[in-house]
Amino acid sequence: MIRQYELVERVKNYDPGMDEDALNRAYVYAMKMHGSQTRASGDPYFSHPLEVAGILTDMRLDTSTIITALLHDTIEDTDATPDDVKRLFGADILRLVDGVTKLTRIELQSDRTKQAENFRKLVLAMSEDIRVLLVKLADRVHNMRTLHFIGSEDKRRRIAAETMDIYAPLAERIGIQAMRDELEDLAFAELNPDARSSILKRLDYLYDEGSDTVDRIIGELLETAKGVGIEPDISGRRKSPYSVWLKMQRKDVGFEQLSDIMAFRLVVDDVGECYQLLGAIHGKYSVIPGRFKDYISTPKPNGYQSLHTAVIGPLRKRIEVQIRTRDMHEVAELGVAAHWVYKEGPEHSREGKKYRWIRELLEILEHASGPEEFLEHTKLEMYQDQVFCFTPKGDLISLPRGATPVDFAYAVHSEVGDRCVGARINDRLMPLTTPLKNGDQVAVSTSKTSTPSPTWEQFVVTGKAKARIRRFVRLQRRQQFADLGRAIMQKVFRQEAQKYSDKVLEPVLSKFHSETVEDLLAGVGEGVLSDREVLHAAVPETLPAPDKQNVVPITRARTKARKGSADAVPLKGLIPGMAVHYARCCHPLPGERIVGIVTTGKGVTIHTIDCDTLENFHATPERWLDVSWDLETESGMYVGRLDVVLANEPGSLGSLSTVIGKSRGNIINLKIVNRSTDFFELYIDVEVGDVRHLTEIIAALRATPVINSVDRARG
Repeated sequence: MIRQYELVERVKNYDPGMDEDALNRAYVYAMKMHGSQTRASGDPYFSHPLEVAGILTDMRLDTSTIITALLHDTIEDTDATPDDVKRLFGADILRLVDGVTKLTRIELQSDRTKQAENFRKLVLAMSEDIRVLLVKLADRVHNMRTLHFIGSEDKRRRIAAETMDIYAPLAERIGIQAMRDELEDLAFAELNPDARSSILKRLDYLYDEGSDTVDRIIGELLETAKGVGIEPDISGRRKSPYSVWLKMQRKDVGFEQLSDIMAFRLVVDDVGECYQLLGAIHGKYSVIPGRFKDYISTPKPNGYQSLHTAVIGPLRKRIEVQIRTRDMHEVAELGVAAHWVYKEGPEHSREGKKYRWIRELLEILEHASGPEEFLEHTKLEMYQDQVFCFTPKGDLISLPRGATPVDFAYAVHSEVGDRCVGARINDRLMPLTTPLKNGDQVAVSTSKTSTPSPTWEQFVVTGKAKARIRRFVRLQRRQQFADLGRAIMQKVFRQEAQKYSDKVLEPVLSKFHSETVEDLLAGVGEGVLSDREVLHAAVPETLPAPDKQNVVPITRARTKARKGSADAVPLKGLIPGMAVHYARCCHPLPGERIVGIVTTGKGVTIHTIDCDTLENFHATPERWLDVSWDLETESGMYVGRLDVVLANEPGSLGSLSTVIGKSRGNIINLKIVNRSTDFFELYIDVEVGDVRHLTEIIAALRATPVINSVDRARG
């Protein structure tokens, strides 16, 4: 364990003006409060907060952060109270300790909802003071170092998975590369020990095979640098097993094909020398195409700056070379901590919201429907590789790889995303589905009357865009259900010769667990609540709801879009006499896997098995029917909906209809959902015989020059 005087000396070495008395008191207080407590390893529990404090001194953090590290488990695991901490160490320390404590209380819950709620609280806490995240990350590093002492394999894997999903990406986001690498490697060792062991053996073999290779490469690189009058600090390293594994997975290549198993870092005095040295290396060695990245002129979102290139270098080895200044190297090692540490004072650390990515996480938090959706979107936000695009004014916007103009619009501002109607990429009008590339300049067109399209969710990749679109669709769908529910209730009231008004339903809200009349009506419209039950509760003298055994009418309903025999329903698994409707959200077709949902007063609605609407019925499995198509029954034509992006030029619509007609399809409805100077986006309802017929039509349309894209639409 680190002794008291050693910890004080560590802090004093980089912060001579530290509050030595407060740090000494915190050391003694934490040791006293933890007393005889022990960890799973058998070590005194106090060794844990002490090691966390030691990790943070390596990052040269201020005295308040080190004290927080010493005290971070006292309120949760000892008799210490918040009042005690405030009285002894002040309100600022209490706020930090309390922030870490709240997260720790639910950290190791196996339930995904608890994990998501934990992450939500972490984002809120670090938006107020980034030091909460730094303490939490150091806490996680030490816990991962001692993970092998935990006896339960399930618990170890759960902690490792949470580390890989949440804490390692967060460390990368704030630029602490070494911490991210260690967290990933420790988690990888638990989650996939065989793969890690195999990669380590191959790395060890490479280095044992040429034990002097690194020294010889460093020597030759140094000679190259001296040739242009530069004397850099050069260090060679090998990649971590997890980073090697990740590149093998992403690039779908073997170990031997990776070019950067060996990486060399060259640290120089100024930016000019960075580019001068890059020129010397590129002039002497063959460059591997596509591997040069300039993070100096275009820094990563976490502030990281460096030149990266890969060459066939000394000894004909494929190597990666990183070139940076000393200041850049400090940022790369310490991340966000390098910007303020003890020199800036605590007031600087309480500006978490100034970091763009934290602001974006807070926006996702605001628009997500619950903790799990928030966790899903933020993991999307943190995990993907970046592309860098520019606004017309030259402002840099970083996005995940695969992002589209809609993602770009939401990254500029939420309102810009909501009002987006088109985009110009490098001064060319392009579809909103176009993936963006590094260096693209994007100009977004907006309209005050435009709203997000539900189809956007199919191609956007950023968590922020998905959260905003889902929120809009959720609110829109709820309003549609409420309007439908109101119409249903008005009809059932008329049938009983009763006068309907929203106020009549207010007294029964609590009975149906609804906060507002709109909630109640949405439940009726969605089929979750029975219209007759609501009527009888509001007007007791009316007839009660029928017995649930008899809720399905004994007549057969056929939608207008369906043709064929009036007596034959081409479905297996239905009770004779059930009313049948085909869902308009997914337009099921013969040949697809389907499921039936029993809806009170309506009969059975048929959905495709992957329809998003089915999420609304997870809590009521008794309403699900196992049905399938009876392909032996002559069933006529069915409706398939297509989403088509069509060139805006004379004759294009005629070409589209001709192709569909030649493919034996019949257009029964067509709606233009988006238009621009160069493109139309259409929804087209086509009568087809089955899913194979629709697939043939899609293939024929994709082969038509005037059609930019065509996909099956959902909704």
